[in-house]
Amino acid sequence: MYFEKPGPKNTDETLELARSEAAARGIGHVLVASTYGDTGVKAAALFAGGPARVIVVTHNAGFKQEGVCELDPAKAEEIRKNGALILTGTMVTRGLGCAIRERCGNYSEEVIVADTLRIIGQGVKVCVEMAAMACDAGLIPAGDVIAVAGTGRGADTCLLVKANSSNKFFDIRVKEIIAKPLAW
Repeated sequence: MYFEKPGPKNTDETLELARSEAAARGIGHVLVASTYGDTGVKAAALFAGGPARVIVVTHNAGFKQEGVCELDPAKAEEIRKNGALILTGTMVTRGLGCAIRERCGNYSEEVIVADTLRIIGQGVKVCVEMAAMACDAGLIPAGDVIAVAGTGRGADTCLLVKANSSNKFFDIRVKEIIAKPLAW
């Protein structure tokens, strides 16, 4: 599925595609990016009872403001109530490299990788990062997952990804683009 334009108006269709593909392929885990919780709530409700376990992936605490987690606590509770897990962690292509870049004004390898993935799409970058983060946290095994992310808010990208941990980042594979915007 190629969406004419990116953004949250594609969220419901993207999540439905993720659900149908997980069911058709027998995939047990679906990763969903959600900064504030809106997309995570929708995904958790849609997948409540199957066919796959949803893991909602959020930014690390302090991403925008020191010590603050952007995920709305009420939405986090609703996500958990529907059986989904929440992973709050550092993005693989941000972390220490971002700190070095901001302090020293230099490039970082992490930013190069992130910008290279963004050539295909912002959501593609996030999907690949989530696959590494979820493996790193021990929430999924290395192997096939469905990953859902967006361009800004909402969801407009859905990938079949062969996940692996961040120390094996270059073994991660985007096996199929299920949905993405044509341009962003």
